[in-house]
Amino acid sequence: MKPVRLPAAATLALPRWALYALGLLYILPGLIGREPWKNDDAASFGVMWTMAQGGWQDWLWPNVAGLSMPEEGPLAFWLGALGIKLFGWLLGDVLGARVATIGVFLLGTLSLWYATFNLGRRPEAQPLRLAFGGQPEPNDFGRTLADAAALIYLGCLGLLVHSHESTSEALQTSLLALTLYRAVRYMEKPSLRNAALIGLALGLMTLTRGWVTPAALLLALFLCGRFLALPVGRALRDLALAAATALLVTLPWLLAAVLSRPYGQEPLAAWAAWNLNQLALPGTYSLRAFLRVGVWFFWPAWPFALWAVYAWRRQSNLLHIVVPTAFVSVASLLALCHPNPEQGQFLMLLPPLAIMAAFGLLTMKRGAINAIDWFSVMVLTLCAAVLWIFWYAQLTGWPPRPAHNVLKLLPGFQPELHVLALVVAGIATAGWFALVHWRISRQPSVLWRAVVLSSGGLILIWILLMTLFLPHMNYSKSYAAVAHQAAASVPAGTRCIDSNVGPAQRASFAYFGHLPFARVDDGNCSMLLWQDSTRGRSKKDLAAPPAPHWQLVWEGRRASDRSERFRLFRRVD
Repeated sequence: MKPVRLPAAATLALPRWALYALGLLYILPGLIGREPWKNDDAASFGVMWTMAQGGWQDWLWPNVAGLSMPEEGPLAFWLGALGIKLFGWLLGDVLGARVATIGVFLLGTLSLWYATFNLGRRPEAQPLRLAFGGQPEPNDFGRTLADAAALIYLGCLGLLVHSHESTSEALQTSLLALTLYRAVRYMEKPSLRNAALIGLALGLMTLTRGWVTPAALLLALFLCGRFLALPVGRALRDLALAAATALLVTLPWLLAAVLSRPYGQEPLAAWAAWNLNQLALPGTYSLRAFLRVGVWFFWPAWPFALWAVYAWRRQSNLLHIVVPTAFVSVASLLALCHPNPEQGQFLMLLPPLAIMAAFGLLTMKRGAINAIDWFSVMVLTLCAAVLWIFWYAQLTGWPPRPAHNVLKLLPGFQPELHVLALVVAGIATAGWFALVHWRISRQPSVLWRAVVLSSGGLILIWILLMTLFLPHMNYSKSYAAVAHQAAASVPAGTRCIDSNVGPAQRASFAYFGHLPFARVDDGNCSMLLWQDSTRGRSKKDLAAPPAPHWQLVWEGRRASDRSERFRLFRRVD
C-alpha cells in the first residue's frame, strides 16, 4: 500500500513569482561585486580570461596565463570566455564570465524541477484516494513536489558557495540534473530520441569533467531499466546510441586538440591520465571524508531522503524511487572511489537527493515538520542577528569584543558604511521576518512549508554576507591589492615573468596586476615571481633567492595572511 495520504489543500503550488524571486535572491548576491577569491573560482576565471584574451591554442589547451590546466575539460571555460567576449565590455570581465554561472544555475534548477514534476504526476506516485474525494490532481501534486525539491536544493549548504563559482564542478552538477531529467523522460517513454538526448547531456558532461561520471551514469541507467523491467535488448540498443551521441559531442574537441597540438602539447594524454586518476579502490580516508563532510554538505536533504527510503521501502520498483536512488548510489560510489575526494565531488549527489527528499516530505509527521520549522527559525535568526551585531560593532567599536574579533582577522582593514549594501541587507532581513510571520500566523498545510524557512533563512544569511561583509571577504580572500603592489615593481618592457605560484594566484596577478607571465611555450624570462611561506621556516631561509643569479626587487603579502609571501626577482647576468 502507498504510504501517502494527502488532501488537495496540501498541494497548492508555490506562486511562480515567489519561486523566481527566491532563485534571483539566491544566485545574484555573490556574483555582483565579488572579486575572484583564492580558490578554484579564481583559477577557473583565469582560464576563461586567458581564453578570451588569447588565441585558438588557448581554447584547445586550457591554461592560466601560461600555466597549463588541461585536465578537467574545456566546456565550463568556453562558456565563461564566451561571456567575457559578449558582455565583458559592459559588465567587466569578472561579471561577464559569471553570466555563464547564472545560466548554469538556471539549467540545474529547472532540470531538477521538471524531473520532479514528471515523477510526481505519474499514477504510481499519486497519494491514496480519500474516502469522500478531495485528493489532489496529478499535475497539482507534481508541481507541489517540484517546488519542494527546488526549495530543498536551494537550501542545501553544500550548494551555496559552489553555485556562485565559475568552476567545472558547478556545471557538472547542473548537467547531471539535466541527465536526471532526460533519464526520467526516457524511462517514461523509451525511444531513440530520448536516448540521444541523454547522450547529448552525457557528452556535455564529458567535455566538462571527463568520461568517468558519464560512464558510471550509463551503467546506472541500465540498472534502472532492469529494475523497471525494460527489455534488455532495447535498453542496450538505446544506451549504445546514448554513448555514441556522447562520443560525437566530445569528438570535435578531441580531434582538434590532437591534430593541431596547441603549444606543441598533447591534451588527450593529460586529459586521459587525469580521468584515470579519479578512480581507486574505496578506502577509509574517502569514507571518513564522505561522512564528515556529508553531514553538513547535504543538509537538509539527507534526513528527508533517508526517511523516503524507509517510507517507500515496499515500493522499490517504482520510477520515482528507482531513478533518483540509482543516481545517488552511483554518485556516492564515485565519491568513495576517489583517492582524494573534495567538496566538488559531493555536489553530484544534491540533485537526486533533493528529489528523494521531496518524496520523503510526503510522509513526514506534522510534529517533525514543525520541529524542523522551529529549528530553522531559531538557528537562522540567531545567525542573522550575530552578523548584524558584528557588522555594527566593527563599524562603531561597540560592543568592543565583537569589534575586536572581526578586525583582528583583517589587519589593516578600514570598515566603511556602504548605503546600498545596508539597504539591501535591511530589505532582506525584513523579508525574512515577514516569511516567518506568514508561516506562524497562517500555519499553511502545503507540502513545501517544511523547507521554505530553511531555504529562505539560508538565502538571508548569504545576502547578509554578500552585502554587509563583502568588502571584508574581498580584503581577506582576494589577491587584488598585492597584485597591484607587485605590478608597480615590474620594469616597463618586461617580456615575460616565470613563477611558481598556483593557478588562483597566477590568475589574480595576471588579471589585476597585468603581469606578463610566461606562455606555455615561453622560457628564459628576465623576472621571477616566487611564492613562499614563513610557516615552519626561518627568516634567513625565506630571504635567500631561489638561485644566485636572481636579485630581489620586491616582497609582499596579503595583509590578512601572515605566512604567505610573494617575492619578485630580477635576473642578474
